[in-house]
Amino acid sequence: MHIGIPREVKPLEGRVGLIPAACSELVAAGHELSVETGAGRLSGYSDDDYRAAGATVVDSAEQLYGAAQLIVKVKEPVEQDLRYLRGDHILFSYLHLAANLSLLKTLQALGLTAIAFETVQEDDGSLPLLAPMSDIAGRLSVQLAARLLHQPQGGKGLLLGGLPGAERGRVTVIGAGTAGGNATRLAAAMGAELMVFDKKRERLEAMRALGDNVTALYPYRDTVEQAVIAADVVIGAVLIPGARAPHVVSAEQIRRMQAGSVVVDISVDQGGCIETTRATDYRDPTYVVDGVLHLAVTNLPGAVPRSASQALSAAVTPYLLSLAGGRLDEDRALRRGINVRAGSISHPALLSLVESN
Repeated sequence: MHIGIPREVKPLEGRVGLIPAACSELVAAGHELSVETGAGRLSGYSDDDYRAAGATVVDSAEQLYGAAQLIVKVKEPVEQDLRYLRGDHILFSYLHLAANLSLLKTLQALGLTAIAFETVQEDDGSLPLLAPMSDIAGRLSVQLAARLLHQPQGGKGLLLGGLPGAERGRVTVIGAGTAGGNATRLAAAMGAELMVFDKKRERLEAMRALGDNVTALYPYRDTVEQAVIAADVVIGAVLIPGARAPHVVSAEQIRRMQAGSVVVDISVDQGGCIETTRATDYRDPTYVVDGVLHLAVTNLPGAVPRSASQALSAAVTPYLLSLAGGRLDEDRALRRGINVRAGSISHPALLSLVESN
């Protein structure tokens, strides 16, 4: 199969769909690879690196989309990409369509097949293509929140981990899956005082085992509200695969937080789990609501493109070999990832969302 790797055009998005080593694996399996010039530059990979891996480097997106059957991207297609997509394409990418119904309608109208990285799901419920970016987003959420607490950034002038003679920062994490779990681990290691909420007992046990500075609780509404209001940092990491994230923190709760506190909504790709969330990007990543700093960048891992591209390629390559080898209908995990097939909505969460609207 002819696989195309376009250059990402979302602002300040440096990731690439496949690194050269992954391209080499696909070429060895008998597939043809086209890569748009400059696609890997911000991840530290040159056009010559891709040529050495057996890929053909093309000069434009138009050439790439025109030649390829299977398009492997990182972020959802934007207008600049959509003009080149056609009905016989297979699109394999992060899509987050529950938060972007207009894109869903466009992909339906094109008649193509779209498989979302974030909804590829194994029999045990794991999300193997979402996990590596959730790892990164969770860690970055804490790093960025710690910096935003600095007074020159508009924060309350607090060192997140504290130090002898000074109070620790208080962090509330809602959701202890991959992203929330990584956020909790890093914040705990920094020395912050943590309250983390999740409905799954095994996750709560894992979080509690991190140390005496971590309290892990079931997310009763009143308990979450108290923890949010008292927090210096709130990290929202709620995920329902394929569906829009529910609001678990209200605007009223944000209003009652101390000025200079920080909110990071990792769930923003799926619409956000905090009522005051609005999507941003790295050009203007933060905004203030009722004195509280908000960060809701839709491509958090894009800040570390080399690490992110390497991790993503390692996760995607086995599934891509299966997909390009014509085994889509045999691979249950890939089948669950289909959001649109030949113009029809395939994912149950999306069907439910469209029907409710």
